[in-house]
Amino acid sequence: MALANLKGRAAFIFTEIDFDIDQIVGVKNIKIQDIEELANAAMQQYDPDFRNQVKPGDLLIGNNNFGYGHPHYPPMKAMRHMGVSGVIAESFAPGYWRGEIAMGFPQVPCPGILDSVNRWDELEVDWTECEVRNLTQGVTLSFDPLAQGDIEMLESGGLVPFLHSKIGGKPDGVQP
Repeated sequence: MALANLKGRAAFIFTEIDFDIDQIVGVKNIKIQDIEELANAAMQQYDPDFRNQVKPGDLLIGNNNFGYGHPHYPPMKAMRHMGVSGVIAESFAPGYWRGEIAMGFPQVPCPGILDSVNRWDELEVDWTECEVRNLTQGVTLSFDPLAQGDIEMLESGGLVPFLHSKIGGKPDGVQP
């Protein structure tokens, strides 16, 4: 199985270095369990109309050390619920990276992305060629290949399905 290319618009560009993703939903909303309520809270301080503008497949763009802080899952759960298919950033905070890859949410470290994209540009991530293409501007950037384990986790849909594939299904006694 090959990892499917990502193709979508740059739905939002986070220019802040060391961006704490908790800010996407706001710290006061971090414990919300209802995904609809969480998605409604998302991006309110950045673009109150974000939820109405985002389309399935859209991507987020970030600066250096994107995801810095104590990464929590609710902000990106809200983004995935709204159709965001991944994040392209200059670089990622290690804890955030590991957690989101384990959730099966594609992350693309791509130095130079901030200088090569405007909001709503059409983008494509080609995993085989290790390229991010800005189809709107005709710009192509290279990125280093992801580790094989990260690729396999993304192909499987996250850590749990990846582990199940390695042991040949669910272990004895585990109920679906």
